[in-house]
Amino acid sequence: MAADEVSMQCLLRRDYDAATLVCDHPPRLRHPHKRLVFELCGGAATRGAIAVTRWAAAALPAAAVLAPTETVAMSGTYDYAGDDRGVWHVNFADPQLFVAYGSALLAQDELQAAEHPVLGAIREALLAEGQLAQTEDATGCTPVLVAGAERRCTIETAPAREPGREYGLYGNRFAAAPADVIRRAIRVHPQPGRSNLVAIAAPVGSGRYTRVQIEQILVTAYTGFAAAVGETARLWPSTAAEIRTGFWGCGAFGGNREIMVILQLLAARLAGTVRLRFYAFDDAGRARFTAGAAALDRVLREPGEPLGEVLGRITDLGYEWGMSDGN
Repeated sequence: MAADEVSMQCLLRRDYDAATLVCDHPPRLRHPHKRLVFELCGGAATRGAIAVTRWAAAALPAAAVLAPTETVAMSGTYDYAGDDRGVWHVNFADPQLFVAYGSALLAQDELQAAEHPVLGAIREALLAEGQLAQTEDATGCTPVLVAGAERRCTIETAPAREPGREYGLYGNRFAAAPADVIRRAIRVHPQPGRSNLVAIAAPVGSGRYTRVQIEQILVTAYTGFAAAVGETARLWPSTAAEIRTGFWGCGAFGGNREIMVILQLLAARLAGTVRLRFYAFDDAGRARFTAGAAALDRVLREPGEPLGEVLGRITDLGYEWGMSDGN
């Protein structure tokens, strides 16, 4: 199914002025380190137009008609480099949108919210309006897209040769570090760039991946990516859609890296994504990306074959859930 033929249902669409949004619905920052980041990066000075949409789970196509998506494995983590038009970064979301943005935690979701301070204000505005600030509901996944968020700083979370940063600042280590260490780890952007985000809730499970779990994961990624393709066409006509992602759900939830590569690559191709950049951290991560991409190639047989048969062969690969990394 071509991207322009995907049947998508938009559950909510809001256009905001970022300065007004942050003023009227200021982020509620419960942890002092989060308040420090907000103050240093000038979060109250956030500017620009923000487009927020929430989408109902899309039906998977019956046939595996796949776009020739260009895929690249990148080292490290998101650098947000280049033109933002049509470029979407996956937010490894909680079912409650940006729910822990003001907490002590600094996992991937909370890191994006700290560097893009308007995200906390979006959550507060939706709640004040009585909307479901959620990426899932009783019907299934409901991805949320945010276009135009200013990225006002970079928080250096990698380990460094400095007391208090020997093991980095990611996850629970952020709250444990002294304030002066946090202060030195923040790089303020005098001219903030803009980011577009696809917030999709990471799956949770244990044991062997079931067919139902695999299909649910694919539906979530496919819905988010297809929405990004559609919003790219609306906001930036004639611009190619690019997804930037990584090992979604493979940290705190113990997801299997290879199958999450398989399902995200498959979702991107089903959705008609032109490019996908996969941030794999290091050589070990790049090896898992390569293995997952090769496994997807093996389970694909004939162009346009029934997608159900492809999902059956993925299930038969017998992937197992791993353990949480504690973040």
